[in-house]
Amino acid sequence: MKIINIHNSITPDTLSAFLNKKLNPLFQQQRRADISFIIKNLNDIVEISQPDLYEGFLFKIEIRGTELLITRSEHYVDDVNSLTAESVLYMLFEELAGKEGVTMVLEG
Repeated sequence: MKIINIHNSITPDTLSAFLNKKLNPLFQQQRRADISFIIKNLNDIVEISQPDLYEGFLFKIEIRGTELLITRSEHYVDDVNSLTAESVLYMLFEELAGKEGVTMVLEG
């Protein structure tokens, strides 16, 4: 799990809407693959999945104030699509953080 601080409060609905708007186009541009992720707010946890390619979730993001608790599926840590999606997610988290930037709280 990684915990990052984006220095802005955000709701799961807002994060889900933001990722639904931006994640897939950026992923497709960077990876040059016609793969789209499903982004859902399930019980206040934003879940990212792609059921055509992967069983279960790829990422789960829980919000605690200004911190995002990011869980990555242990089954796909070396998968190129998962790695690319993670890279795009961190670019988007930087955008959410604005001029404050993202601060790593915990990585492990």
